[in-house]
Amino acid sequence: MQLQRYQIPVQKINHIFISHLHGDHYLGLMGLLFSMHLQKRTSELHLYSARGLDEIILLHLKYSKSVLNYNLIFHSFDPTQSALLWEDEALSVETIPLIHKIPCAGFLFREKIKPRRIDKDKLQDGMMLQHIASLKSGMDIIDDKGNIIYKNEDFTLPPRPSLSYAFCSDTAYNESLIERLKGINLLYHEATFMEDEKDKAKETMHSTAADAARIARAASVTQLAIGHFSARYKDLDPLLAEAKAIFPNTSLAIEGETFELEA
Repeated sequence: MQLQRYQIPVQKINHIFISHLHGDHYLGLMGLLFSMHLQKRTSELHLYSARGLDEIILLHLKYSKSVLNYNLIFHSFDPTQSALLWEDEALSVETIPLIHKIPCAGFLFREKIKPRRIDKDKLQDGMMLQHIASLKSGMDIIDDKGNIIYKNEDFTLPPRPSLSYAFCSDTAYNESLIERLKGINLLYHEATFMEDEKDKAKETMHSTAADAARIARAASVTQLAIGHFSARYKDLDPLLAEAKAIFPNTSLAIEGETFELEA
């Protein structure tokens, strides 16, 4: 329902990453899977989680006597270990071990180095399309005798910055995150409680808004978004103020908000 509300095309989703198997992090998945089925999806869907998600979903399908139009590909990972889950030519996704009541992992999304950009003002008459494509990929253009016809740096601009995003869902305060998160452009970190409920945070293996800000400051991230607030907080401004006192570039992770990543 939220994907429809914010006009995110469901059928473009090919990979889903589940941090852990507490209900608020996966119970909506069955509805999404059946919506894809009813919309006549045929392409395979990859699901990444700690061990057990496959049993949960297959049990639903078994006892509802349901067969999806498309294949589900399950990828189990060990939440206690950092691992590369998926990559293509543009992006990689790694796990970030977290500390919670059950096995739990965050996810680190990193863009790879982008191609150089053609400087359109420098293009010359007679350049072929394959020359331009080769220049964009970082190559010099060389003739049959080994002479450089077009030098790459003369016709291109540096790549745009590669950006990164880390999603740290349910977790106790965990200083071991700091090295993994160094220089991240945007960090989402849970902030279930405020500092006056720090004992409750430790008991439930959650973080305070100040904890999230301390991690962001120590890791020198560019932006921090905090979320996963306890229902006891009807007004979120105090949580935001607590975090901003330590890490000023903090925002509330409110559904529907858009974050511009800063290089």
